[in-house]
Amino acid sequence: MQTDPRGSRLAAALTSIVLAVVLRTGNCPLLATQALLSALGAFGGLRVALCVRLCQVLVLPRLAPPSATEDERPLRLDQGVLMVFAAVGALGYCTEVTWLGVLAASTALTVAFVHAAFGYCVGSELYPLVRRAQGRLTAGV
Repeated sequence: MQTDPRGSRLAAALTSIVLAVVLRTGNCPLLATQALLSALGAFGGLRVALCVRLCQVLVLPRLAPPSATEDERPLRLDQGVLMVFAAVGALGYCTEVTWLGVLAASTALTVAFVHAAFGYCVGSELYPLVRRAQGRLTAGV
C-alpha cells in the first residue's frame, strides 16, 4: 500500500506536540493514549491511525497531489517504535519511576520530531533490517 508522505509527517508533528506536553506535565494517561494511537497505526495500518487519518481527511485534500508516494510498511514500523517507547514511558510515569517515563517519552519525541522536521523515518531505516532478519529466520527453519 502506498501513502502520501506528507500525511505521516503532519501526524508526526502532532505526535511531537503531544509528547512535548507529556514531558512538560508528566501526564501518564495522555502518554498511554498516545501509545494506543500508535498501536492502531502499527497493527491496523495508517488508514486507522487517528492522526494520519485526520491529516488525510482535513489537510491533504486542500494541497496539491503528492509528487511521490511511499510504502506504508516502514511507516507502520515507525508507529510500532513510537508505541513501544510511549508504552514504556506511560508505565514509568504511572508507576512513579519518573526517570523511565522521561527517558522513554524523550526518545519517542525524538523519533517523532525527526520524522516531522526532517522526513527521517526511523521505521524506514529499520525496515530493511527487519526484513533481512525475517528472511534468515525462515531460511533456518
